[in-house]
Amino acid sequence: MRFELRRAAHWHRPLMLLVAAMAALAVVCAVGIVVDSRVLTGSPIWLKPFKFAVSFVLYGTTLAWMLSLLPRRIRVAERAATVIVAMAVIETALIVVQVARGTTSHFNGTTPLNGIIFAAMGASIMVLFVAHVIIGIVVLIRRIPDRVAATAISWGLGLSLLGMLVAVPMTLSVQDPGIEGISGAHSVGVPDGGAGLPLVGWSTTGGDLRIGHFVGLHALQALPILAILLSRFLGRRLDERTRARLLVVAGAAYGVLTLLLTWQALRGQPLLRPDALTLAAVAALVVATATAAGRVLARGRRTELTLAA
Repeated sequence: MRFELRRAAHWHRPLMLLVAAMAALAVVCAVGIVVDSRVLTGSPIWLKPFKFAVSFVLYGTTLAWMLSLLPRRIRVAERAATVIVAMAVIETALIVVQVARGTTSHFNGTTPLNGIIFAAMGASIMVLFVAHVIIGIVVLIRRIPDRVAATAISWGLGLSLLGMLVAVPMTLSVQDPGIEGISGAHSVGVPDGGAGLPLVGWSTTGGDLRIGHFVGLHALQALPILAILLSRFLGRRLDERTRARLLVVAGAAYGVLTLLLTWQALRGQPLLRPDALTLAAVAALVVATATAAGRVLARGRRTELTLAA
């Protein structure tokens, strides 16, 4: 365990410094949630920076680990990661500034200063997106030797980009809540700040675009974790090619799920109150995924029998 921690400390230095800073910020925000009674759009005012800090801890750690698996150091990828660190710091700092001022950060153009801050946040996320794309391209070009890990990382990077893109509808004109100075919303069909699920705050009365956004972003962790589990528990029973193919099936299903959740939200439908059409789509996804996984396993079994013969 100590060896692993020491090795992690030598991963991409700026990313690991970001992880440490965001972990400290998460602790500060957790204290703020407890001691600061202010509420903003229906949630404790320090909840948003807390969630962003935790998210960047996960994102920074995962990205640094992925870069450590490349066969050699790639300057363009490391520089792109450093740009991501800078953009993450800007984004989070502006959110904290707005919390300290007692106002919202996203979609807020109620004053010239609020408008400038929201525009700066949008610009920082666009730069982060481009830097993330660059890292994804490098991973595709500079193949990671471990085929299973390479598949998981490629799909994780790609699906996390999808997770960023499905957040775009939050800022479109169709999401104009009709409040002067507010230019977007998380919820569909109901105002932001209404009844929501614990901690995450996702609307329980209308659609919520944050759900697909959240699920897509965390493909960056979900697919590598699945790869580790497959290797740990099925590594002796399934060859490398079969495990990689199973990850492709899982990645495709994960991407469809991200789009399905966004589609559900755009129809103004709460996550836990799906209609018959949504349930039918979920059932079709489950059947298609199970069928594809079954075929991969059957093909892998036939290959083993052929080699044994």
